[in-house]
Amino acid sequence: MDWRVFVTTFGVIFLAEMGDKTQLAAMTMAAQSKKPWAVFIAAAVALTAVSAIGVLAGSVLGNYLPLVWIKRVAAAAFIVIGVLMLAGKF
Repeated sequence: MDWRVFVTTFGVIFLAEMGDKTQLAAMTMAAQSKKPWAVFIAAAVALTAVSAIGVLAGSVLGNYLPLVWIKRVAAAAFIVIGVLMLAGKF
């Protein structure tokens, strides 16, 4: 295992997810249901599934597209989602 890649990936994902709507949703669901372990396990499985899809897509796309184009599409998607959120449509 490449520990440098592991630590960098962990740090970037941890900071990106800190305080986002997923964390707020998990906090709300745990408070509402009074079943924190069920919420934790479900959230962990969901985040693992989403991460697996992202890693698989990145691995496949990385074989066919230049990295610069993958980054550009990701940046454009973030911008579109941000604009939609500001417009109240997302």
